[in-house]
Amino acid sequence: MTKDASNDKQANSVVTWLIQLWRGVSVPLTAVLLAGIIGAIILWLSDANPWEAYTALYEGAFGTPTAFGRTLEKATPLILGGLAVAFAFKAGLFNIGGQGQLLMGAIFAGAVGFAFTGLPFIIHMPLALFIGGLMGALFASIAGALRAYTGAHEVITTIMLNFVAINITDYLADGPWKAEGIIARTPPIQPSAAIPVWGSLPAGFFIAAFMSFATWYLLFRTTLGYEIRTVGLNPNAAEYAGIKVARIIVLTMAISGFLAGMGGAIETLGIVGRYQPGFNTGLGFDGITIALLARTHPLGVIPAALLVGAMQAGSSQMQFDAGVQSQIIDVIQALILFFVSADMIVRWIIRTRADDAGGVTISSSWGSS
Repeated sequence: MTKDASNDKQANSVVTWLIQLWRGVSVPLTAVLLAGIIGAIILWLSDANPWEAYTALYEGAFGTPTAFGRTLEKATPLILGGLAVAFAFKAGLFNIGGQGQLLMGAIFAGAVGFAFTGLPFIIHMPLALFIGGLMGALFASIAGALRAYTGAHEVITTIMLNFVAINITDYLADGPWKAEGIIARTPPIQPSAAIPVWGSLPAGFFIAAFMSFATWYLLFRTTLGYEIRTVGLNPNAAEYAGIKVARIIVLTMAISGFLAGMGGAIETLGIVGRYQPGFNTGLGFDGITIALLARTHPLGVIPAALLVGAMQAGSSQMQFDAGVQSQIIDVIQALILFFVSADMIVRWIIRTRADDAGGVTISSSWGSS
């Protein structure tokens, strides 16, 4: 091959990569833009200044180092919750039980954090983090085993398990693991179990980002990841090819639960400092929004979580400076999710064709039994 031919091939590869990248990000970016425009119209109709409101939102999320740290803090459990949902999607599974798995990870990480004394930080913090993830994995494995060996749909079982987790954690926080006082919560964790904050930067965010890259590597650079994606595309063909589908389903749900459990553990060890019911409300369900906005790509969950985390972190300043109710953020998030889910509308606007490789295959999750 001549040098010119080699250069042409390399240039074509770059162009192809850029086209694929645009197809992957065009729908989420356009969805965010459309949601922002409609949100501005809603603000204007409610006698608020959209420019002032969005400026306050930006300042509250990124205007100071403290604000930026708060955004990273909000984004951390969202990354892991989004990863949990996105990872399960790759095997054609819809893990809607991230909330329960997150709660189990949060309270058991807190238990390790306050019960073990005298351990050095290098052992205590990773141990508490691992136990939190492990409890999330064990809890999700129940739904995985029911799906693999009885055919029970994971959407139903994970929803039911959410209620089980809520009641278990409420009992533990208001019973055997309750701290002194009238409030239902566990004792504070030991300093050796706390995830540090470097200036205004929470170390938990970097742990979550690392897990995002590790998940991407597992899915797209390992044999196990290939098997998971094959089962997601066609479980019958995967079984014919010699892949043990039942094992992959259980393992996928376990890894998904481990990620969600880690999200809860980081919330306890790095933000709250103990487990207290109510502090983690809705984080697991927000993971569904993150996964859809990221189009189930493990690396895409980072910017998606940062976007949602920024909106959550800046909503209070938007309310204070511009006199806008914080619920407008929920409206904008709902609009983003709507446009990402109804991507035919967005594709018609930007005139791009569907790209199945980068899309969300919800049908495979709901259609199989």
